Amino acid sequence: MSNWQATYQSRITTPDQAMQTVKSGDRVFLTGNASVPLQLLEALVKRAPQLRDVEICHPLTICPGDYAAPDMAGHLRVNTMFISANVRQAVNQGRADFTPVLLSEFPLLFKNGHLPLDVAFIHVSPPDEQGYCSMGAESGLTISAAEVAKTVIAQVNQQMPRTLGDTRMHIDRMHHIIPVDCMISEHAMSADADDGVVEQLAGHISKLIPDGATMQLGIGAIPDAVLKHLFEKKDLGIHSELISDGIIDLVEAGVVNGSRKSLRPGKIVCGFLLGTRRLYQWVDNNPMVELRRTEYVNDPFVVAQNDRMVAINSAIEVDFTGQVCADSIGTRMHSAVGGQLDFIYGASRSKGGVPIIALPSTSELRDGSVVSKIVPMLKPGAGVVTSRNHVHYVVTEFGAAALYGKTVRQRTKALIDVAHPRFRDELTEKAKELKYL
Repeated sequence: MSNWQATYQSRITTPDQAMQTVKSGDRVFLTGNASVPLQLLEALVKRAPQLRDVEICHPLTICPGDYAAPDMAGHLRVNTMFISANVRQAVNQGRADFTPVLLSEFPLLFKNGHLPLDVAFIHVSPPDEQGYCSMGAESGLTISAAEVAKTVIAQVNQQMPRTLGDTRMHIDRMHHIIPVDCMISEHAMSADADDGVVEQLAGHISKLIPDGATMQLGIGAIPDAVLKHLFEKKDLGIHSELISDGIIDLVEAGVVNGSRKSLRPGKIVCGFLLGTRRLYQWVDNNPMVELRRTEYVNDPFVVAQNDRMVAINSAIEVDFTGQVCADSIGTRMHSAVGGQLDFIYGASRSKGGVPIIALPSTSELRDGSVVSKIVPMLKPGAGVVTSRNHVHYVVTEFGAAALYGKTVRQRTKALIDVAHPRFRDELTEKAKELKYL
């Protein structure tokens, strides 16, 4: 038995035993997205009544929200940097915290000591012959945090894919090891689709994407639907905070080959994976796919080095001047900035870049009423994620509005033209009242 194998065996423990490491007042990093280590999180919730004031820092998490339940008050308190559905109620009820931060700077909160970490929960592949585990489905947001935490508790999963790139961590860095054999959390982007509206949106977006483009795709049905409209394109590349199942068919069809990428030609560069088992199996030891740190992947000045960089991101509402709200509904917090501004700005600085904000023209409220998402003014308290100075294209199912370099009067007209027809007269009247038209 080699030295690392002996070390590995000596550090194997149970989730309950590992949780004894967590003390009252500790700050814990929880790896997120599809890589949430469920066995560790369940054990922490079980131990919670014995703890006070433990802070849990994490990005988006695909898992149950038991750790943010009301009975965790005083024991565990979430501090999320991206509000996912499982913690949204807790944040808006004041039982959990939200820290706004660009996704490109998320790891730097820990790396640079703004939020020193006592413990990191990570979820990794089995070790290779040299004793290195891969961060698997979530490397970009996790590896820097895991490198600086005082204690690392690792869930080592037989089903975690071995992703390549900047994803390796030696078992010497892992203080407690919990071996498991369980499925990775799945999230099918296509399941978010909203009838024909998304398809119409995707069709308009695809017309803006040139051959040889390098693409960033945000979370949700719209970016995923765009991929289905690209089979006639040539030599596309990927440089994105995340990838999902939709790119696999394009790679197999030869459309996505990365041959004209400026950075890392021939490689799909991303920070994390969010999809189904098909995706996780496809990326396993796939040399075409490189996961890298989010502070690199999302850095606007790195993004901008890709010629013809296309960024596709969504929004909650857009006002006449081009301000984009994507993280709140009025004062009610909904998600976060994520990587939107990183990539919108990066694409805008790219040679031939195409920064796109895409959204359906309307949304249905809880009472069944329908409202326009193109609005004269953002709701009071709404967060501006992409400023009117950064926005280039706003796309709805009714077309694409080109706003960059346009006056407020020109922007207002272009946005009303892509608003839902039932609201255009009303929006025009309001524009006149504001002296925008």
